[in-house]
Amino acid sequence: MTTAIGIDIGGTNIKGVVLNDEGKILRRLIVPTNDGAAGKWKQTTFKLINQLASAHRSPISLIGISCPGLANADNSRISYMPGRLSGVEDFDWGSYLNLSTYVLNDAHAALIAEGTFGVMKQCKNAVLLTLGTGVGGALLINGELYQGLGQMAGHFGHVTLNSHDDERSLLGMPGSLEYALGSYSVQRRSAGRFTSTRELVQGYLDKDPFASWLWLDAVRKLSLAISSLTNVFSPEMVVLAGGVTKAGEALFDPLGVFMNVYEFRPKKKGTQIEEAQYSDWAGAVGAAAFTFIKERDPQLNEDINLKK
Repeated sequence: MTTAIGIDIGGTNIKGVVLNDEGKILRRLIVPTNDGAAGKWKQTTFKLINQLASAHRSPISLIGISCPGLANADNSRISYMPGRLSGVEDFDWGSYLNLSTYVLNDAHAALIAEGTFGVMKQCKNAVLLTLGTGVGGALLINGELYQGLGQMAGHFGHVTLNSHDDERSLLGMPGSLEYALGSYSVQRRSAGRFTSTRELVQGYLDKDPFASWLWLDAVRKLSLAISSLTNVFSPEMVVLAGGVTKAGEALFDPLGVFMNVYEFRPKKKGTQIEEAQYSDWAGAVGAAAFTFIKERDPQLNEDINLKK
């Protein structure tokens, strides 16, 4: 049985798993990212990989790296990532780790995890949204991860919900879904009252009026984005992954209410919305799973078929 290490480098934490080719997580670890600490996240990632490898009985030679940004054509590095994780652009992971290493966008990795082993493995057409420090996404079309020109497809966090909002996203879009829901903007959106999504959700659960308004407004905007995506792509399923999904019923219950208001439902049939099977570990699992796909077809550089 083949095993691989999958690493998901996020804005808040770095997650690592040892995964076998049946989708079973054999070991998992999580450490703070420390983004901005003079590239310390590189050393942290290296140590995390060593910890995972040393705890496994047999040698591991395959490494998958999931990271924000756009991967290059041969998936050896991130070619474009402005504004976060200083130094990640064009960083050669294979040379740094001295192991066979494949790199891909974090949301694309999450879709590979769910499309190969998780909740969308029976789907041909599906949408995935990653809700965390930022908001990312990915598309499954005819059983393949659709990457698009420059492997940029799926940046759903940068759809505009309110063009009059002066706050611009990383891609320059005003009033984006990422700003409305991403953990990175909680402190600004709450005028300093809350510093994280966890604090905001707890305020909502405690029935704090301001927290309730702010959280429900964010969930309403998420429902508008999902409804818009279902209008465009008509998927079999929409899957939500990432740390924000830890809100559980506080997220999914009001989301269902708002979807009842906004989603177009011919014959009263709504789109199935599911939480990712691998939750906020989907990026790490998908990074490892991606190594199995690439080893099967090393020349793969276009849309990735998950169903072979």
